[in-house]
Amino acid sequence: MKGHADELITITEDFHSALDLIEQSGKDSVFITGSAGTGKSTLLRLFRDSTDKRLVCLAPTGVAALLIGGQTIHSFFGLPPRLLQAGDFKTWKNRSIIRKLDMVIIDEISMVRADLMDAIDYYLRTVRKNELPFGGVKMVFFGDLYQLPPIVRGAAEMQYFNIEYESPYFFSSSVLQGECNLNVFQLQEVFRQKDKKLVSLLNRIRTNTIEYDDLELLNSRSDPGYNPPEYCVTLAARNRTVDGINKSRLNELEGGVQLYQAVVKGKFPPSAFPADSVLALKPGAQVIFLRNDPDGRFVNGTIGRVVELSDEYVLVEVVKGDENSIKIEVKPFKWDMLEYDFDAREKKLTTKSVGEFTQFPLRLAWALTIHKSQGKTFDRVVIDLRGGGAFETGQAYVALSRCKTLENIILRQPLNPQDIKIDPIVVDFFEYAV
Repeated sequence: MKGHADELITITEDFHSALDLIEQSGKDSVFITGSAGTGKSTLLRLFRDSTDKRLVCLAPTGVAALLIGGQTIHSFFGLPPRLLQAGDFKTWKNRSIIRKLDMVIIDEISMVRADLMDAIDYYLRTVRKNELPFGGVKMVFFGDLYQLPPIVRGAAEMQYFNIEYESPYFFSSSVLQGECNLNVFQLQEVFRQKDKKLVSLLNRIRTNTIEYDDLELLNSRSDPGYNPPEYCVTLAARNRTVDGINKSRLNELEGGVQLYQAVVKGKFPPSAFPADSVLALKPGAQVIFLRNDPDGRFVNGTIGRVVELSDEYVLVEVVKGDENSIKIEVKPFKWDMLEYDFDAREKKLTTKSVGEFTQFPLRLAWALTIHKSQGKTFDRVVIDLRGGGAFETGQAYVALSRCKTLENIILRQPLNPQDIKIDPIVVDFFEYAV
């Protein structure tokens, strides 16, 4: 079966079971989870494209929403981007759509806070005039709680969560702690890594059950003076490290910088820009593709090298699996900011474009933040946690799980046990939920 960008999807037993659970579990909420590389995003798109249910696909950030062809949670419900309480609702957006919904799918659920979940529940109950959890709408969540967590800003918000909730995570919301049933399904088969020993090691890192021998094995990959070859990506915890590496490597190349200005139309907030608004390139620059190619020449995450620049195209060389390279003429790409609409004549939900962002789907990629690497796969990575180590739960795990093989991972400095951060509340959740 063909899926997103003509990728070949293998319908595993795991996928069959997950699809059956989503389709047949009545009004109960469903949480599809699994370690990095188990195909959560692929499964989401597969279900969305094959079901007859009236549904919307939402995500906590603009970039995540673009990737699933959906809308941000805040935009769909018209919610303010701050701590949410019942009295915050001034308008009731998308009422006609919400009254006809069968299902809401939310991706990257690990980043969704408990207060936002309760706001969604309150909104759906009120608009649908239905006191069942989420107003009788079936909720389906996708994500990995062991990866990047929800963000709580400032001491006041932290104090509020300490008083009102057990944790900021979505599962601590009042609705999911109350009368709402949550069916949890863990995808088991890892597609990214084929080495079973590496898969087991990554799983121990994910759940913070690593032993001394595991840390020794990882740190055998430490090489502070390593000089990355072409097509190798440095994954760093901090923006300043990434910006410094990319700026330095670009400056080392001969010639002047060519700038490409994005064209933005309509409603497209800067926080949702999927690429740089001003892209600075030189021949020889290492870049990453930011979208999938319908012709299969590259995917979101493919690394390449700029060969030639012009006003109309960027020629990028990409090495395929057998070490043969191909040159790809990359043209500007248009991303649409979508909003949901209801077609009264067809009696179905549709999407409409309310904004456009046009830019070459490329970004400098000698280095990337670990956050921006989430969901991507690389052949070679250098992990740079200098300047304070990992500062967020799941950070080291996300970085290490981007690479297909342990032999192609290099550490700028040895990992310390404190770099393997995990929130105990997440461990407790899975202990009781699965």
